[in-house]
Amino acid sequence: MCAISEATSAVMVNGLNTRFLDVADRGLHYGDGVFTTLTVAQGSPIFLGRHLARLRADAGRLNIPFPGHLVLTNEALHVSSDHPESVLKITLTRGAGGRGYRCPEQVDGTRIIFAHPKPDYPNSIRELGVQVRFCDLRLGLNPSLAGVKHLNRLEQVLARAEWRDEDIREGLMLDHEGFLVEGVMSNVFVIRDGLVRTPLLDRCGVSGVMRGLVLEAAREVGLPVKESRILPHEAVDADELFLTNSVIGVWPVCLLEGKEIPVGRITRLLSRRIDAMIAQELSQ
Repeated sequence: MCAISEATSAVMVNGLNTRFLDVADRGLHYGDGVFTTLTVAQGSPIFLGRHLARLRADAGRLNIPFPGHLVLTNEALHVSSDHPESVLKITLTRGAGGRGYRCPEQVDGTRIIFAHPKPDYPNSIRELGVQVRFCDLRLGLNPSLAGVKHLNRLEQVLARAEWRDEDIREGLMLDHEGFLVEGVMSNVFVIRDGLVRTPLLDRCGVSGVMRGLVLEAAREVGLPVKESRILPHEAVDADELFLTNSVIGVWPVCLLEGKEIPVGRITRLLSRRIDAMIAQELSQ
């Protein structure tokens, strides 16, 4: 009974401490929903306001009801208070509906807040970097969904299934035209001759909150920044290469397809800037 109670307290569905969901929920049947994932430290959901703003924008793109910042903030804080060092996932779906793709005329929506244990990543990663590979699976192009963190993650599931080597921490994904888009679980930044570049996400890919923070940090310190199409060889030949998401922060890449890449000055600078932004969040 104790284990069940602890597990239940880590989840809220529509404001209730339960793990149960209506089997007719369209998020289950069609992936008809959006989500965001963030870190909880010292009981505080880091950059919660930014995550909720992105979640609201994504829900708006799909015409999914948004329950409001206050409701989600209160529930996120409630779950975080019981799990002060965790990873928080907030999911919104269109709610329950009948069979068929047609959206119900009236929907209430479903909201799920789930606290997960933090992954046990070695501290050395931030200093020494990680090994990554290119994935064989290619991302489809769909500008209508580009940038949105929707529940349809089968491309990422299949891409992540391509390797089991524990030394490889991430896979880089290309679109069907051969351009670099993102990592399986991350956004990617390529640095060459002092220019900070990240793939343009106008046709596919997820526009992560941490990606936006890094772009903001780079501009604040006066670094030139560009969102553009990037070919695979430009990542391999980069002066510096790093990955971002709201759980890992900034991960330098030290090895890509057998090519060594140094952990450089700009990567370390931006990593420190993100650390400072997180510290500021925690102090408020």
